[in-house]
Amino acid sequence: MNIIDAIILGIIQGLTEFLPVSSSGHLELGKAILGDNSLPEESLLFTVVLHFATALSTIVIFRKDILDLIKGALKFKWNEDLQFITKITLSMIPAALIGFTYESQFAKLFGGNLNLVGFMLIITALLLYLADKAKSTNKNVSFRNAIVIGIAQAIAMLPGISRSGATISTSVLLGNDKTKAARFSFLMVVPLIFGKIAKDIISGDLTYESGNFTTLSIGFIAAFIAGLFACTWMIALVKKSKLTYFAIYCVIVGIIAIVLSSLT
Repeated sequence: MNIIDAIILGIIQGLTEFLPVSSSGHLELGKAILGDNSLPEESLLFTVVLHFATALSTIVIFRKDILDLIKGALKFKWNEDLQFITKITLSMIPAALIGFTYESQFAKLFGGNLNLVGFMLIITALLLYLADKAKSTNKNVSFRNAIVIGIAQAIAMLPGISRSGATISTSVLLGNDKTKAARFSFLMVVPLIFGKIAKDIISGDLTYESGNFTTLSIGFIAAFIAGLFACTWMIALVKKSKLTYFAIYCVIVGIIAIVLSSLT
């Protein structure tokens, strides 16, 4: 993988992690179009580095929220902050259980399976369209909602299903406020990303020798900067009910992926 490819894939990850168009699906498409011939461990390390970059961009955007949550939790009272952290924890359980139990099975789906990516993008489009038509409310995410949203996040492990699209759409369809749904969606993934990175490092799946430092660094910076932009933009778009445009985009890209799959 050269520097230009790293920049392109970094920007793709940074934008699509937050925009509801599936980062995993677009990375698979990007690698296929760019002809990525990396060894599996190199490709895995690069993907993990890009996810780490977008997790950090989330922390930067929501730094005040995160600090307030920590301060509130340290009061050791069953207040709104500790309840929110508990909801985040509950939302992590489905993805953590499925991810750790069926990790090898999911990994097999990330081998340039463009046909699967295409159909999953079309499903993402349907979710976005339905969420955009939902009525605006002021409702907060409940504990029960958190588990259901967590299940949606687990399903979004499939390449082509947008994590942010699935979780925000599920939250909105459950009757929650759109802005609060976006905030919950972005914050709930941060612990999972860091947990996954820690697991890969401890298990030995990730090693520094398996990647090029320059390529990884450039990809990281590109993903981080693009993530800052996309996260801020996405919050505004959800609030203004502009998800239908992304639904149309997902349908178009999904069809392209299916066509590309039939040609290879």
